[in-house]
Amino acid sequence: MELAGKAALVTGGGTGIGKAVSLELAHRGAAVAVNYSRSAAEAEETVRLIREQGGQAIAVQADVSKDSEVREMVRQIIAAFGTLDLLVNNASITRHIPLADLEAAGDEVWDELFDVNVKGMFYCARAAAPYLKQSKQGAIVNLGSIAGNTGNGSSLPYAVSKAAVHGLTKSLARALSPDVRVNCVAPGAVATRWWAGREEQMHSLAPNLLLQRIAEPEDIAQFICASLTQEAMTGQIITVDSGQTL
Repeated sequence: MELAGKAALVTGGGTGIGKAVSLELAHRGAAVAVNYSRSAAEAEETVRLIREQGGQAIAVQADVSKDSEVREMVRQIIAAFGTLDLLVNNASITRHIPLADLEAAGDEVWDELFDVNVKGMFYCARAAAPYLKQSKQGAIVNLGSIAGNTGNGSSLPYAVSKAAVHGLTKSLARALSPDVRVNCVAPGAVATRWWAGREEQMHSLAPNLLLQRIAEPEDIAQFICASLTQEAMTGQIITVDSGQTL
């Protein structure tokens, strides 16, 4: 129970990697705020699973692209838990657009992806920062992607948004030092609902896996939780991709 007594916020915590992180954090002893925007049933189910296992959890609705909703979410978490020690900026969206189809990457796509994937992570970090600093052991993990390193992925705007997340991680690490550690986990292909019905495309984007396996959400969750406890690490972009980009 290495995180016993800690309170954590996981954005997009009811599905995919976020759900796996929420469950793993609870398993390690943390009280977990499971954020959702529209997936209320999934978030409540994640909370139920945590409570059934003897853990502490609440579901909190907020669209991370809206600063006022993010600040209200953090207020609710403090009211429930009394503290906030850990933030996992997991909430992200994508659009599946062929990379070469530049005309399909219109303003709406760019705005939507950057509002959630980049500004949303900043809003959450900003709202949580005062409490993370008070914790004296505050830590943030942002979810990046190897798309932010390679430029390849589900769409061009998505890849660029994840490159921005990598840059945001480094800037936040400087801005919040020495009180809060900020790192980024950049997964390769992960078997989540994003790729449901698009498995062939997913495998085409990851043709050279040295470990010959697509990662599961639980693989990424375990690494995120381990990263949250590394007290001598900040500002790092850590790739977890089964050797995909080697």
